[in-house]
Amino acid sequence: MKRTAPKRAMALSERELDSMTSDLEGAHRETLPILSGTIAGWGSDPDGVGFSRRSFLARAGIVTAGGVVLASVAGVGGASASVLPKLARTGTVRESAKAASLDVKVAALAASLENLAVATYSAGLKAATAGELGTVPPAVAKFVTTAMGQHTDHAAAWNAIVVSGGYKKITAANAVLAPSIDQAFAKVTDIPGLAELALSLEEAAAATYLEALGVATGPMAIETAASIQPVEMQHVAILNFVLGKYPVPAPFSTTTSAAPLSAVPALS
Repeated sequence: MKRTAPKRAMALSERELDSMTSDLEGAHRETLPILSGTIAGWGSDPDGVGFSRRSFLARAGIVTAGGVVLASVAGVGGASASVLPKLARTGTVRESAKAASLDVKVAALAASLENLAVATYSAGLKAATAGELGTVPPAVAKFVTTAMGQHTDHAAAWNAIVVSGGYKKITAANAVLAPSIDQAFAKVTDIPGLAELALSLEEAAAATYLEALGVATGPMAIETAASIQPVEMQHVAILNFVLGKYPVPAPFSTTTSAAPLSAVPALS
């Protein structure tokens, strides 16, 4: 694909991006063992006996004394215009998913969002390597590779819930959102353009997981959402930096960009 539009530079230095990416990976590696340990513990406590939604969120450090869920790094759904379609928050859930519990539906939706992020970052890295996005600093490739790996880990965590419900893992990108992402990606000509596209995906994931904290009923879904959402928020903050925007566009997270249940993928 030939991308001939003028190339823009990112708004922060390569050194700054490299440092932020190292911090991002450090935070991910701190939360991943906790998440993995929680997954292991679910087998011995499938019904969540002794589980408290509030106690877990308090341990995660994202609940205030008043019980308000805060954005740990950046606001969601505020500053950037999303390329994602404006889907209704309600809609018909596909037939194959109707029998599944709400937690499994949420997990399947989340896994498909993570797969879409992996596919988009992978396509961006491929385009950058091919020289289609202008000069690409090594720090950009490092961030993309790091974010892609984290989304892969997140997809595995969500799929653990899908499998626990008796269904097969979700391995494809979200079929509802993918077409608009593909159309937008075809117009990307530089690193800021790729950052804008990635920002829309990260905002959607962070908002969806924030909403999951309010609607999920079991410890598996609640703890997974609470562990992963802050990492997605870090992605949002870094991408805002790349675009020269304030990294915290809103003091509180919102669910404005959350994907609807009508986007839940097929379950089998």
